[in-house]
Amino acid sequence: MKIDLRKVAEQSIDLAKRKGADEADVIVLQSRSFSVSVREGDLENVENNDQIMLGLRVLVGKKQACVAGSDFRPSAIADIAERAIAMAGVAPEDPFIGLAKPNQLGPPYETTELRLYSEDGFPSPEECTRLGQTIEDAANGVKGVSKTDSSSAGYGESCYCFLASNGFESESRKNFLSTGCSAIAGDGLEMETDYYGETRIFQLDMSTPERIGRKAGERAAAKLGSIKPSTMNTPVLFDRRVSATLIGHILGAINGGAIARGTSWLKDDLGNEILPTNLDLYEEPFRPKSLSSTLYDGEGIAKQERKFIEKGMLKSWVMDLATSRKLGMPTTGNATRGVASPPSPGTTNIALTCGDKSPGELMKEIDSGILITSLIGSTINSNTGDYSRGASGFLIENGEVTQPISEFTIAGNLRDMIKTLIPSNDPREFSSYKVPSLMIENMTVAGS
Repeated sequence: MKIDLRKVAEQSIDLAKRKGADEADVIVLQSRSFSVSVREGDLENVENNDQIMLGLRVLVGKKQACVAGSDFRPSAIADIAERAIAMAGVAPEDPFIGLAKPNQLGPPYETTELRLYSEDGFPSPEECTRLGQTIEDAANGVKGVSKTDSSSAGYGESCYCFLASNGFESESRKNFLSTGCSAIAGDGLEMETDYYGETRIFQLDMSTPERIGRKAGERAAAKLGSIKPSTMNTPVLFDRRVSATLIGHILGAINGGAIARGTSWLKDDLGNEILPTNLDLYEEPFRPKSLSSTLYDGEGIAKQERKFIEKGMLKSWVMDLATSRKLGMPTTGNATRGVASPPSPGTTNIALTCGDKSPGELMKEIDSGILITSLIGSTINSNTGDYSRGASGFLIENGEVTQPISEFTIAGNLRDMIKTLIPSNDPREFSSYKVPSLMIENMTVAGS
């Protein structure tokens, strides 16, 4: 069904103002996705999802409320506006809310090529099924693989319109192709499983289905014969599959919301060195072919490349308008906005300075250590930075990967851990987090 998203957004703002809103903004989103999963050569599951959503935020004085709906008739939009006004009336006052001032807004038209939409089209449902079958066959061809849990292929696309009563307007569209495989190696109590998948905007950037299936199979087969390691203190190398989680903990700690609440282990470290002095942590909002790329944040503020950490020094919090006002600082243009939720601080594409050595070269420097390829569960103290997670991976002995290991815990304190980060040179292409494998000089490994 063809919907004029801009017309619906304009009606929503107009009705909200007429019903009593002092300010308002609205997101109108139309999305479509399709996916199939294959098991033992047969089509196992088909999912088709078409969604149209409207999310209206109204501000009445210093109170706000968000209401979402999927009925775009004028009477239904009027009902959404009335409900939002009523909800705002009973909401608590927040002196820091408010739309951006006109001089804070980004330019009205897109001027940067983000390459978020492919005009080439996507595979038909029948082609997706054949893709899944080819991926499964490749996984099953790996020595040690007994079967696959599922192999999948699918695509999605979305159109988005964001309007605000302060004059901001933005429209965009995105699409993507996604494939993946979960492979199982071994049998009975010796069974191991692992996964590999890719999501790309352009099909030419996607690996062959044979490689995707083979990669999933190889990952699962490599885990056969896993043992529980001994308890020790040792260097730990986080594979690039999981290394971005460490950076995620840093971003969570410098999030303006956590700083304003005083619940961050980095709350007193603005201006201090928290990483090695050769490392920067920065945002790249205009990175082509990344689904997280954007020209504006969720409040219409023009995005810009920004170093949150420069030469190891913490330079800035991650802030939207409300948290910047609470902290008495200019916004960093980092508002994220859900259809049914108000803005909150968040980031787009993140990158960490890469090192000169490959993961293999870093391993050569480790006499005895651990390579982490999977993390399970999480116990992170947001106030102190104490860190503990279940993990699996491989022993490193005399600079080489040897025995697969599982059922152990790694522990430390994030403040101490990140001060010794040593990055390799292997960031994942097309990932919103361009974070390479990372070595930490010493962590506690709790095993047998």
